[in-house]
Amino acid sequence: MTDWDKELAKIDKQLASISDEELMKGAPSVVLGKGGAPAPRALPPTKANAAAGATLSMPTPSGGKPWMAWVKVLVAVAAAVGLMFWPWPVRCGAPLLGFTAATGGVALLGVWSAIATWRHRLGGAHVAALLVTGWGLALGAREVLPRVGYAVASAERPAQWSCGGTR
Repeated sequence: MTDWDKELAKIDKQLASISDEELMKGAPSVVLGKGGAPAPRALPPTKANAAAGATLSMPTPSGGKPWMAWVKVLVAVAAAVGLMFWPWPVRCGAPLLGFTAATGGVALLGVWSAIATWRHRLGGAHVAALLVTGWGLALGAREVLPRVGYAVASAERPAQWSCGGTR
């Protein structure tokens, strides 16, 4: 068995005998830019790179434009608000199926915008996207659960999908 305390003590002793400059001599330097992310670096100097004036920029963690994530969130929020003004009664039949599909669509829009906001590290927009997802799922559950027997049916939400035999 290895005595790790002794091994670590040897490593500490070796590190203490080397100066910081000598220790970091071979390590590449990294300049931190905005937000703590590595700043863009220049390509190694070669004739082809010098002629083209090329530089290598570090990719952002998101790989896109943050304003597009905000657009996705605004589309999702607009669709969620639009469900509040659904023009047809959703008691049964095709309007019910359309409304249920729309609530699923709003939930998917919320997930779509949540993924984009997560990639861009946009906290407030991510919370809004998650609220849209929850809103779409809650409205869908409000219509589906009484019809599958999980929740108590009411006059507004009967235990049936079709309008046959109801007035």
